[in-house]
Amino acid sequence: MLLSGLIEIEPNVYKDLRGFFLESYNHAKYKELGVETLFQQDNHSFSKKGVLRGMHFQPGQAKLIYCPIGQIFDVVVDIRNESATFGKWQGFYLDGKGHKQLFIPDGFAHGFCVLSDEAHVMYKVSTLFNKDLERGFSWNDPSVGIKWPVENPIISERDSSAANMRLVV
Repeated sequence: MLLSGLIEIEPNVYKDLRGFFLESYNHAKYKELGVETLFQQDNHSFSKKGVLRGMHFQPGQAKLIYCPIGQIFDVVVDIRNESATFGKWQGFYLDGKGHKQLFIPDGFAHGFCVLSDEAHVMYKVSTLFNKDLERGFSWNDPSVGIKWPVENPIISERDSSAANMRLVV
């Protein structure tokens, strides 16, 4: 069962001998699935195997995550203080073979680790990036207890020195 507000999306994939075609986003179709967000910015991340990015959030920002190349373990943590699932996490395997996408509404922190040799992660966000608003907490915060499928991840200096969730949220 998904944490409240999350939506897993399986786009229609049309395959033939040349490869495949899919719509990675169609506002009208996604609105029917419950994604009514108007996205303001697209981002593209490239990472190597073992890289872990997270846990990040920007208040007021929703995301639509997609991994067209490679495989990631994508993690969300409910940071909505009033939520019955506050502090709970959920993980999803996203990859360029299954083409699943994940809609993450405002009120969740997000992170991922790369399981393949390399991965490209594409994501739409509902608000423009604002370094003064962006926040994060420790990827290995014991009070959250995320079970990452990597040992000794490669992390940024910023992520390695992040505080625990209860100090940030």
